[in-house]
Amino acid sequence: MITAAQIYGYPESSGLVHGSKEGRVQLYPNLTFNGQCEAAFKFYEECLHGRTAFMMTYEDTPMDLQTPSDWRKKISHATFTHADFTFYGSDAPPGRYQKPQGFALQFNLSDPVEAERIFKALAENGTVQMPLQETFWALRFGVLVDQFGIPWLINCEKPA
Repeated sequence: MITAAQIYGYPESSGLVHGSKEGRVQLYPNLTFNGQCEAAFKFYEECLHGRTAFMMTYEDTPMDLQTPSDWRKKISHATFTHADFTFYGSDAPPGRYQKPQGFALQFNLSDPVEAERIFKALAENGTVQMPLQETFWALRFGVLVDQFGIPWLINCEKPA
């Protein structure tokens, strides 16, 4: 039997259940893809210098027999970790994918060089909606949608 800790990529001894640790509540984005979750997480590993800590296909779940055969190798759950953040992802079941809208993942950085590196990496084969540039509040700010349809804001605030 698979435990919640295994599904969410936590060590059994971590005490983490549904994103809480020591009474704190934490919010983690959960991104959905149209069959490209594995490729997206590999791309994010390169762009964001994190790692995929956990990845499970539909064929490795109790939903295996209910999943179309051409979708069984798709991702039912993945966990991306970085020293400073975590997010999750999966491939939506066939016919249930909806294009992301009404939100964006925002990076708040203090180093403009790192902001430029991340923006350039995420923008590869994506759509730049606002080039990374200085604004009245930021040394660098830019908006893009990556090649997997995920919207991002890159923000490098000016020192106070």
